[in-house]
Amino acid sequence: MKKIILLFVLFVSVECISQNKQILYNFTSVPQSLMTNPGSDVKYKWYFGIPLLSGISANVGSSGFSAYDLFANDGVDFNVKLRNVVFSTTRKDKATINEQIELFNGGFKVGDWQSNSYISFGMYQEFDFLSYMPKDLAILALDGNRDYLGKVFNLGDLNVKAEMLSVLHIGYHKNIKNNLIVGLRGKIYSSAFNATSTKNSGYIYTIPSTNGIYEQVISSNLELNTSGISKYIDEDYSGDVVRDIKQKVFFGGDLGLGFDAGLTYYPKKNIQFTASLVDVGFIRHTKDVETFTFKGYYKYDGINPKFTNGNAAGNVYQEFKDAIPLDTLYTKYTTWRPAKFNSSIQYSFDDSRSKDCNCDGTDSGYRNAVGAQLFIMSTPRTPFMAFTTYYRRNIFNNLQMKATYTLDSYSYKNIGLGLSAQLGKLNLYVLADNLLEYHDLAKANSLSFQFGLNVIFKDSDEPY
Repeated sequence: MKKIILLFVLFVSVECISQNKQILYNFTSVPQSLMTNPGSDVKYKWYFGIPLLSGISANVGSSGFSAYDLFANDGVDFNVKLRNVVFSTTRKDKATINEQIELFNGGFKVGDWQSNSYISFGMYQEFDFLSYMPKDLAILALDGNRDYLGKVFNLGDLNVKAEMLSVLHIGYHKNIKNNLIVGLRGKIYSSAFNATSTKNSGYIYTIPSTNGIYEQVISSNLELNTSGISKYIDEDYSGDVVRDIKQKVFFGGDLGLGFDAGLTYYPKKNIQFTASLVDVGFIRHTKDVETFTFKGYYKYDGINPKFTNGNAAGNVYQEFKDAIPLDTLYTKYTTWRPAKFNSSIQYSFDDSRSKDCNCDGTDSGYRNAVGAQLFIMSTPRTPFMAFTTYYRRNIFNNLQMKATYTLDSYSYKNIGLGLSAQLGKLNLYVLADNLLEYHDLAKANSLSFQFGLNVIFKDSDEPY
């Protein structure tokens, strides 16, 4: 029963994989901007994040529907709302959640203040989940096939991923020239648990004949790979789930490798180009692995049967189970991380260096900057894309602001704001987007929030 419940939850849940951090990207007064581009132009002597508080972020979103569409207190029956959502969406629609917590983070310059090299390191925990809208399966579950004779229901609509992992990383960046910075980051992944079902195919259709007999065909090629889950859904499990997950997060789970790469280039002193490739990597799942398969072909001629219980006439139910069995395998498998590409171009103006000090460790002495950013992320189907325009301003030497406007598949009115304040050695930052939806969060199609605390030290020899 626990296995059935797990499969049901995975199949009907909403997606959580969008990880676009458009406010943080290239916001170099925040040390965590190095995590979006290891080639960011930062100028700290060294810094460290407050453990567990240096970077906390959450990102949720859905395309095609919102929580309000399902749970509004408007007197409409929930079943009616559910039908409206199912029939108003497409198999391309999705909903998203991504969560990250930095366990520790730091960085330091190699050499004196004139050094061109920088090392950063840290570890964070992350949760991802992805599920496209399984439209045909949802219609079949709601209405059955009585009113859809001749329609081919696509089993490939089922597409889901879920994972919790930790990432240990170390990065290095260097000024190759005065106007070119390049960076590279290596990563070790440790997966606490994973569930992946992204390569499904098959179909179901029913055709009536003239004498009241039906021809029904089910061709199924469904597969769900899991690791680190089976013992928790075992009826006899009596352990401590939280303790087990903590152990797996600290490299007790399945391991993998990955890298980030990035650069910052100044064709002119007030024009900047950046690009980065993040999370190019894989995890090899070898521990506590189970693969559930539902594969086979079955054709039935006769009165429309029920395949889900033993009350079907004759031996139809047993024939169906024999033709398309639910098997459990114990084979190793590999998953790939969702690779992310960022690129931006920025124009800076209002040079303040001749007027007063710009001591915040950012990439220039200009008070204002405008720019545009492109974000692309791989998914099991079409890539997720977002385009952002932004305005950045150094309000004071110790306070920076970045405002963004983002277009993506979730929203066409996503306005975000980020603030970074330097209070002595303490750096505090708060970033949030889709601010227009905060008056009624239930109607929002996407929301993201991030904050953190760092301690930043500047080189006493820096000529500011």
